[in-house]
Amino acid sequence: MTTATAELALTGARAGYGTVEVLHGLDLAIPAGKVTALLGANGAGKSTTLRVLSGLIPLRAGTLTWRGEDITRLSTVDRARRGLMLVPDERAVFATLSVRDNLQIIAEASGHPDITPALDSFPRLRERLTQRAGSMSGGERRMLALARALLARPSVLMVDELSLGLSPKVAADLFGWLATVAASGTTVLLADQYTEQALAMADLVYVLHRGERSFVGTPAEFAGGTPAGASA
Repeated sequence: MTTATAELALTGARAGYGTVEVLHGLDLAIPAGKVTALLGANGAGKSTTLRVLSGLIPLRAGTLTWRGEDITRLSTVDRARRGLMLVPDERAVFATLSVRDNLQIIAEASGHPDITPALDSFPRLRERLTQRAGSMSGGERRMLALARALLARPSVLMVDELSLGLSPKVAADLFGWLATVAASGTTVLLADQYTEQALAMADLVYVLHRGERSFVGTPAEFAGGTPAGASA
């Protein structure tokens, strides 16, 4: 696969925070309609990469293309309008608003005000519609964040640390939901600490080590040996 045929492609990406550079000339090519797992130890640059793709962190050097279009200078809002949606590792919800309001805001902004698809995907949220989002459990807030992303009808869904802080059962349920989203044709980019679960659903694997790419290949190729910087 070439960068020209990828859904998203980073070329020579350099980015960081303040005077600290985290990504050092990173190249990625994310295939359309597939699940790509982004692996690596803490501090490898996984979250920074997702923030660069979504526009939260600007590139210091390099380019980003979406379906062949150079979007390096597009704002986060304009990237979201193209369907690039990030669910960060923080609880990405409006804590003071009700569950219904959290969902309705995104649904109306996307031009499709019906929140039923989100409630069908996460039935527990149907029972919490009037509850303030900040008073829910961590797993429920994670469900709400994913439901909000779903209502935005993403072309690329980027999820950072899906299972962070969640019980194994809740994490397994969310991985199952993400697999369903991927099966519908949505491009998924997943950065997560649970390598085994990420690999189980991935079509392509990248491993980052200190802001550089140390491996790219299929899960089967990854299983043949653990590259530097990969977490077990």
